[in-house]
Amino acid sequence: MTTLALGPSWLEPNQLIDTFGPYGVMAIVFAESGLLIGFFLPGDSLLFTTGMLVTTDVIKQDLWLICLGLVAAAIIGDQVGYLFGRKVGPALFKRPDSRFFKQENVEKAHEFFEKHGPKSLVLARFVPIVRTFTPIIAGVSRMNYRSFLIFNIIGGVLWGAGVTLLGAWLGKSALVRDNIEAMLVGIVLLSVLPIVFEYLRARKGKKNQPAAGPGQPGGAPQPPQPPVQRGRHAKR
Repeated sequence: MTTLALGPSWLEPNQLIDTFGPYGVMAIVFAESGLLIGFFLPGDSLLFTTGMLVTTDVIKQDLWLICLGLVAAAIIGDQVGYLFGRKVGPALFKRPDSRFFKQENVEKAHEFFEKHGPKSLVLARFVPIVRTFTPIIAGVSRMNYRSFLIFNIIGGVLWGAGVTLLGAWLGKSALVRDNIEAMLVGIVLLSVLPIVFEYLRARKGKKNQPAAGPGQPGGAPQPPQPPVQRGRHAKR
């Protein structure tokens, strides 16, 4: 059984699995989850194909053990990305002329997390490229660590185990195995839907917001107030 990667032939999921085995897949998931160099790796299709190869006995490992390893790799990868962004990120990304980031991008990321909250970590798991940079930007923005850890675990379980189990379940069907190329393309298309829905919802909510009044963000500024007198000479 062969699969098709949406990229160079050496990124074909089946070839990666044949070359590196289950532990190599876990290393790839780790790299894509939190290392800048892993943004191009085919995480979704790789997880799906791994689950399908386990259920068809091509990979001689228990499915629960594979899922456990992939979830751990995803969670640890995001953890490393967050710590990298928190410790090293500010020194690298504050310069306006940074090659990959600008200071305004860091500020926008902070605003994004403030607006959408920790759920952005879960949504980003299912979007290629975005899932690699999200934990790093979360660290740069100094997102609350406890919130990051909780939603990192939730996202890691839903993505690492969820996509793998989906591949194992659908892989039992001969129709799916015979049309795996179309399935992988569909997975990539589905992976962007959460962000599309979130964007449309946020856009609709913005249109429904009432006009800002005086003293509110975007409203007319209030006139300056006289200073309050304090001390024994203050009026009573």
